[in-house]
Amino acid sequence: MEPNNQLIIWLDFEEGKDSYKEELKKKDPKFLSNPNVREVFNTDTVTIEGNFTIQEAQNLASLLKAGALPVKLKETYSTSVGAKFGEHALNKTIEAGIIGVAVVFLFMLFYYRLPGLVAVVTLSIYIYLTLLVFDLINGVLTLPGIAALVLGVGMAVDANIITYERIKEELRVGRTVKAAFAAGNKQSFMTIFDANITTILAAVVLFVYGSSSVKGFATLLIISILLSFITAVYGSRLFLGLWVNSNLLKNKPGFFGVKQKDMHDISENMDAHKLPTKFDRFDFVKHHNKFFMFSIILTIVGIIVLSVFKLNLSIDYTKGTRVEVLAKHSLTASQLQKDVDKLNLSTEDIVLSGNKNEIGVMRFKDAFNKAEVAHITDYFTKKYGPTNVSTVSPTVGKELAKNAFKSVIIASIGIIIYVAFRFEWRMGVAAVVALLHDAFLMVTFFSITRLEVDLTFIAAILTIIGYSINDTIVTFDRIRDHMKFKGRLKTAEDIAEIVNVGLRQTLTRSINTVLTVVITAAALFIFGSESIQNFSIALLVGLIMGCYSSIFIAAQLWYVLKKRELKKKGPIKTVKEKRKWSDEPQV
Repeated sequence: MEPNNQLIIWLDFEEGKDSYKEELKKKDPKFLSNPNVREVFNTDTVTIEGNFTIQEAQNLASLLKAGALPVKLKETYSTSVGAKFGEHALNKTIEAGIIGVAVVFLFMLFYYRLPGLVAVVTLSIYIYLTLLVFDLINGVLTLPGIAALVLGVGMAVDANIITYERIKEELRVGRTVKAAFAAGNKQSFMTIFDANITTILAAVVLFVYGSSSVKGFATLLIISILLSFITAVYGSRLFLGLWVNSNLLKNKPGFFGVKQKDMHDISENMDAHKLPTKFDRFDFVKHHNKFFMFSIILTIVGIIVLSVFKLNLSIDYTKGTRVEVLAKHSLTASQLQKDVDKLNLSTEDIVLSGNKNEIGVMRFKDAFNKAEVAHITDYFTKKYGPTNVSTVSPTVGKELAKNAFKSVIIASIGIIIYVAFRFEWRMGVAAVVALLHDAFLMVTFFSITRLEVDLTFIAAILTIIGYSINDTIVTFDRIRDHMKFKGRLKTAEDIAEIVNVGLRQTLTRSINTVLTVVITAAALFIFGSESIQNFSIALLVGLIMGCYSSIFIAAQLWYVLKKRELKKKGPIKTVKEKRKWSDEPQV
């Protein structure tokens, strides 16, 4: 060989992308070394000579030897799931999902008539596309992942409900079906967009800081939200538009669930902002201090409860081993205790659940090694049936807890920034206070009930944050519309009026949306696997709290902040966008 031949040593060379000549120009090239080769390699020993410092020579030697270093791996987290146990849990969760979705479909058909039928079609397409995309990216479908798919149906339903409620409003002011369809779609688009973006933000944070099963949940939730937006907005608009433009629905508002007696004549120039609702007798702002006091009392009680009872943390956040047995017959605590004694183990507690106490859960303070896990799994599987064993080191538990806290903080900051950008900072602050209120009260609920806080609990917390902000955004969007229509806020009564009207006109949508998601969460709790029951309980409690906070905390807090601005600055100008009915086509 020629003396000037170069031997380039790479550890991460990419064909077609990396170039020696280009890397040579850089101060810190990717290759490890580029020595001259003066002779043919014909021995097992090769010497690289050059003008190296001692440190450079040692670094190069370490990097070249790294692939052969006798590195010992320490097991920090492992889960052993029997085939029958996993199949049983999977089948139960799928059945629960089908039941939940079927009930949601029936609700949409009953309440929204023809648009409800269109929603059922697009929701079915959404479910198929979500599963298809997840399969294409080779995603692993975990139990929380299935829950995310089912709950994604709730998000898709929400987009349909927002649009259909807007169309019904336009029909009530006297518009024709075609004009109401066009106006309703236009007015609902940005509301749906803002609500979905904030939920995706929470899901992305969950993906970045979550554990393996929670990452699966977050991945499917992100895919679900994106596809639900496409199918619910564009798919529903396309299919319903075919019916509307065919003129088959001309002068037939009943197909949209609107009665003729509730419709005004177009000549009255009735605006959607002035439409009466069945909630007009409620003054939400008048009693805002009572709502604040109620939430403050709950928060104080929550702090006391948490300081006394703490949380019933699973091994995911502490350390130890959890053994779950699914027997073919009823179990007793004394029976399982004898088994534990026979294995020369010491359990912290034994919990029985299921309709006939056929599920037994044992917790141990020590993290078992691979051989011990295999022995325990084999023993209980042969004696009772499918057995699931999870073991976690204290290092992993601390890391999970830290990442969970980070998730909530980062998601909250991101939501404040986005809402402040799209609306105003007061709405951003009010929205985050409301969602932190929901998250804290849900934590308190778990402390009081002594329900176990496991990995899926964090998924539930961030899902509730997503739904809570979703609900709040829809309310604030309507309040913003009324601000523009009002033109100028001169008194505190003006602010109270737009808050009350905004809440009254979105209350039906809020109730229907939460109801559909509650249906799916309840189905998961009643019919789903025991492995995600705590997850389902957290969702049920959180959804109810989220609906409460959007109506009685977020909007009321914005009223207080806006009233302070009025007192400080005087009359507040808003963008006045009154509609010109003569400019809009009446078909």
